Order: sequence, then C-alpha cells, then structure tokens
Amino acid sequence: MSVNFEERSGVVPCETPWGSWYQTMEEVFIEVQVPPGTQSRDIRCKLGIRDIALTVRDAGILQGRLYDSTISDESTWTLEDKKLIRIVLTKSNRDAGNCWPSLLEGEYSADPWVQDEMQKKLTLERFQRENPGFDFSRAEISGNYSKGGPDFSNLQK
Repeated sequence: MSVNFEERSGVVPCETPWGSWYQTMEEVFIEVQVPPGTQSRDIRCKLGIRDIALTVRDAGILQGRLYDSTISDESTWTLEDKKLIRIVLTKSNRDAGNCWPSLLEGEYSADPWVQDEMQKKLTLERFQRENPGFDFSRAEISGNYSKGGPDFSNLQK
C-alpha cells in the first residue's frame, strides 16, 4: 500500500553526509552513496531490532542505536548499480503518529521543516489507508496532523 502512495506522492528525504533517509508508516528507507564499483563483499551491514552498523571497505559509515524498534527479520539491504546501498527497516510501531524525528538516537535528525513535512506525509498515508477510494497523494494538509492527525475512530458510521 505505501509503495503505491509513495510513488504517486514522492518522498520527504532527510539529507545526511552519507546520503539520505526517509520513512513511511511501515518502513524507514536509508540510501547511502558509496564509491562507484563497490562490490557486495566490501559491505558489512548489521540490522538489529534497535541497532544498525554499516561498514564499506573497512570504513565505518553508519553505526548506532535506531530511534525506535524495528523488525530485524523483515529488514534488508541491497547494493544498486555498485554505487548505492539501500537499507529498508520495517518499523515495529506502524502508526501514523510514529514519525521518527531522527534516524539514530541523537543523530541524523530531520530539521523542523523536514520533520513537519514527514509528519504530514504519514498523516496523508493514514488517510489513504482509511479511505482507499480517494487519492490523497497530491493533497495538502494543515491543522491537526501531529501524532497522525485527528482520531475519527469513535465516530459512528
């Protein structure tokens, strides 16, 4: 579901010295630029429930405690075109209100504008899931969207 929504609406990346990261309700995506010609045997990637470690050609690129927990058995990494490592982490908490403000605890934080845009995006993704007959991919949102937007679950149908 989120892949189609992301394809139509784009992503809100948080730029870092090594690349960028962005998120959906279900996943966190990490894109790391590596030297052209990098081989998979040059890469060491450990994806834990709350920890990540990435080394390329014996140089530490990314290491630390993730902002929130993930399902490590469902997380993966790939090397694309021998120049980009794409890591996909599956979030344990998949609510629209679970917008990670940083990739790691205290590191790679989204600036306030990017954080705001990420939260808007997750809220619109939630609306899309709750209302599959509508297309929210180009929608604008304002008002109460922090923590996933307003809760309509107690309204009668």
